[in-house]
Amino acid sequence: MALKQAIYRLIGLDGRPHKVLDAPYESIDAAIGAAEIWCKGQGVNGSLGDRSIGIEVMTSNGSWRTVCYPHTSSIRSV
Repeated sequence: MALKQAIYRLIGLDGRPHKVLDAPYESIDAAIGAAEIWCKGQGVNGSLGDRSIGIEVMTSNGSWRTVCYPHTSSIRSV
């Protein structure tokens, strides 16, 4: 059985998909990169809640599992 590539998404403080960055990402690094770019650009004037971003990965049964809890501005430092 071949392993499927993991799919990641960015979430907000409420655990729901991020209202701006809701997209599938092919790697955790791609998701982190998108969050960092957004936080330094469009998100710089956003609310604390908007800049608090976590990461989830899709499990084999289609549900989501949190791999990085929301952290303000730079999720790399978690």
